[in-house]
Amino acid sequence: MELISLRTAPVEFKTALVRELGYGTDGTFVLRSDGSKLIDEYANVPVTLDNMMILPGSTVILDENPLSVASYFEDHGDIL
Repeated sequence: MELISLRTAPVEFKTALVRELGYGTDGTFVLRSDGSKLIDEYANVPVTLDNMMILPGSTVILDENPLSVASYFEDHGDIL
């Protein structure tokens, strides 16, 4: 498994990545297939292309804030 930082990835790459995962974007936010904003399930905030994080073994897209990351690993610690 290789980890790749999305922080410096071009917007075009991030857009293609979320589309490949079945999501969309309006250029700022990650969108569900129905066009609604994807909400981080742990922090309850909309996920933006600039702050998204895709973790190994999932298609869960989270906001990169510490609460989301810590909560994800608490729930899915056996992934790594």
